Amino acid sequence: MQLNRSSIYNLLVAFFQKKEPIQKIKAGSILFQEKDAAQYVYLLLKGSISIGRVHLRGKDFILKILNDQELIVEYQLFKENPHYQFYAKTLTDCEMILIRKEQFEDFILTDPEAMNSFVTWLSTGYLKAQMKCQDLIMNGKKGGLYSILIRLCNSYGIKTEEGILIDLPLTHQELANLTFGTREVIQRSLKDLREKKIISYDNQKFTVKKLNNLKEEVDCQNCSFEICGLN
Repeated sequence: MQLNRSSIYNLLVAFFQKKEPIQKIKAGSILFQEKDAAQYVYLLLKGSISIGRVHLRGKDFILKILNDQELIVEYQLFKENPHYQFYAKTLTDCEMILIRKEQFEDFILTDPEAMNSFVTWLSTGYLKAQMKCQDLIMNGKKGGLYSILIRLCNSYGIKTEEGILIDLPLTHQELANLTFGTREVIQRSLKDLREKKIISYDNQKFTVKKLNNLKEEVDCQNCSFEICGLN
């Protein structure tokens, strides 16, 4: 995530790091579940967290994966007795600052710079969500997979001689959860991409060898990394 001095994340860290201790949380921990009463806003300093929902039939949907220097606000702001709309689970060992929602909302309301930065952050998040919906609706399950791989490259990609290494361990099931598809469909699509030498997969990490091929399939508009990411 690209940040500047006046980003809401930096403003919150500067204000709250002297007031609240840094919490160390182990991988696989649940920060909150859907419908839990909202208590905290989370400042992720280090590590990776998945945000998602579980369907009534048990299907797990991962809406986004956050990695380092992120703000987690997953409830209706300024509402009496709000509840979290999604679950949050740590994928790796994490370090974070927990801010009580009352303190967070008071800070936003009383600091004009924070309010402006927060509105910018919210509008960017809205655009990201709209673009993800567009990809899934217009391109179907296969196009949705290609879109997610492109977004993974933007958020976690490292350039290597082989291509772009997605430096985030992912199982086929987790990738299916990200694309709202089934593991069987994702496995067939990934097999096709491997056979065409567009991607490779080793030690639960993907390498995209021919990114332009994926972009052509989904009519990629080459949005900025700020918009086209997995966060």
